[in-house]
Amino acid sequence: MTSVPGPVDQPHPAPGAVHTAPADGDTGPAGFGPGGFGPGGFGPGGSGPEGWPTTPTGGYPAPEPDRLTRFVLRLYERSPRWAVPLAAVGCVAVGMSYALLSNPTHADPDAAPTCLLKLTTGLDCPGCGGTRALWYVLHGDLPAAARHHFLFVFALPFLAYLFVAWAGNQAFGWRLPELRISSKVIGGFLAAWLAFSVLRNLPWAPFTSLYV
Repeated sequence: MTSVPGPVDQPHPAPGAVHTAPADGDTGPAGFGPGGFGPGGFGPGGSGPEGWPTTPTGGYPAPEPDRLTRFVLRLYERSPRWAVPLAAVGCVAVGMSYALLSNPTHADPDAAPTCLLKLTTGLDCPGCGGTRALWYVLHGDLPAAARHHFLFVFALPFLAYLFVAWAGNQAFGWRLPELRISSKVIGGFLAAWLAFSVLRNLPWAPFTSLYV
């Protein structure tokens, strides 16, 4: 009976034999493609498919910034260190002024400021009640603020501390204790915010008390 040679019984190339590259579309030993390229036709070291340019030794040169980017960078370098914190404070002041002047305590869907989701569907969006909560915080009524958006009221002290620590460090070099917030804490807060956004729209007690 004639035995079929197995992988171990395959003959080895004779000494001095010339190795020929596989034809197009074939792969060589261990799945290597034509011309010594790696598995799937990829080049040595995973440089890319056959025919693609390889990465230069020193890496690709950084692209030249456009005019707007150069202008912003030049403005940032020449501006005093307190300019950016001052601009951020101005943005926060504009938001607070808008909350005070608009008086968003009316619960009508078309009352200013208008929420598009509530105006069209009657549902509270994740941020509904936040402006009213800020209005009540600025007037010192924390229970009413928490009634409209208690997650916003809960997060407000942490946001204020992070802002003061950053602005103080940028403008005056203050070194306030760093508030370390892990990714798990942020993820838990976002999950609680999502659950709060769903529960406040349920039409059953006690969830109806969360609707604003």
